[in-house]
Amino acid sequence: MHIHLPLPHLFALVRVLMCVGAVALTFGCGDKTSPVSPGSAPVPPPDASADGSTLKATAPSPVSPVNGAQPADVVVLTASKATGKFADFSPSYQFQIRSGSTVVYDSGVVGGAGSGPNNVSHTPAASSMQPETTYTWRARAVHQGAVGSWSSDATFRSPVGAYIRGSEIRDPLTIGRTVGTPVGPTQFVKDGIELLGHDSRLTYALPQTLEAGEFSVMVRGIDEGSPGDKTKVMSMQEGFDDITTNDYRFTIEKRGRQYVTPGAVTFRIINGDSGEEDFINDGFRTGVAFSDERWYFWKATWGPGFAAVEVREDGPTGRVIYTSHETTNGHAYRPQPHVIHLGAPLGRAGAPDASIPGSIYKNVWVSASPRPAFPQ
Repeated sequence: MHIHLPLPHLFALVRVLMCVGAVALTFGCGDKTSPVSPGSAPVPPPDASADGSTLKATAPSPVSPVNGAQPADVVVLTASKATGKFADFSPSYQFQIRSGSTVVYDSGVVGGAGSGPNNVSHTPAASSMQPETTYTWRARAVHQGAVGSWSSDATFRSPVGAYIRGSEIRDPLTIGRTVGTPVGPTQFVKDGIELLGHDSRLTYALPQTLEAGEFSVMVRGIDEGSPGDKTKVMSMQEGFDDITTNDYRFTIEKRGRQYVTPGAVTFRIINGDSGEEDFINDGFRTGVAFSDERWYFWKATWGPGFAAVEVREDGPTGRVIYTSHETTNGHAYRPQPHVIHLGAPLGRAGAPDASIPGSIYKNVWVSASPRPAFPQ
């Protein structure tokens, strides 16, 4: 059967068939979408959302640290993983840390190292943060050049710092590491570092001499029954020669059970010449009742013409149980190099005059600046 159409009608039919073919070409290959947009091209859309995001994905959610939490040592940022709104995909991530409105750390695009099947973690550079400072952080997904929405902000407080900078030392000793050098038998315990023998100590070498300042620390595990004679709680000297005759000896002492007055506290400072009486000065010596279960705050200060030692119960604001302030006849304290010890090295008097076995230390501060607050 033949159908004869007028020529205008034939042209109209051809146009309809062409449109149907174009539609078939558009939809006949399946509905493949990219995470960037519901279209088939895996590229960002030409326009961004109101928040600047161009990736069709959910925002991560902060998991830890949050709500001002303070990690014990290393900061690890953990967020929930982002998911695609139109298709499954595995994005990379970007993390930022801010102080106020200032970005102090930007990870750039990093892989999604997981702390679990649903989380992603990243460890920022510790050098980007100051110790004991509050920061905010956030994260977002990144894929094929497109960026997702930022997570909500979360806050944390950076860990307590352990460092030696110039003539300043900060060493909490409660985080299982130290910037000092352990000598002899020592061990980290729950709340600090323990010196196990008379020959034990923790030593710091200052890059720059501190001619006037403070050396303070918290100490536990000492009393008048501790072993030893003229034992040292803390000490300083020039270099590593015999500390007893060192020209810049500064020893802070708590006498042991072998001494005639167990528990007595005193100090000796030598400012430049151990062979001349004018350069040698001793602090007031008196017996003090200690408890080996209690923390005590020990502080030595020095400067042009003076040296002083103070001991307090429980902390820097506790009751004073010993204090002595002595002149040094105008002589300066300037050891080169300036070496500092928790405890003391073995000197010519032998082990009973060195460190106190069983003493535990935390929160070391050496500086010309006032002592900061340490977590207790």
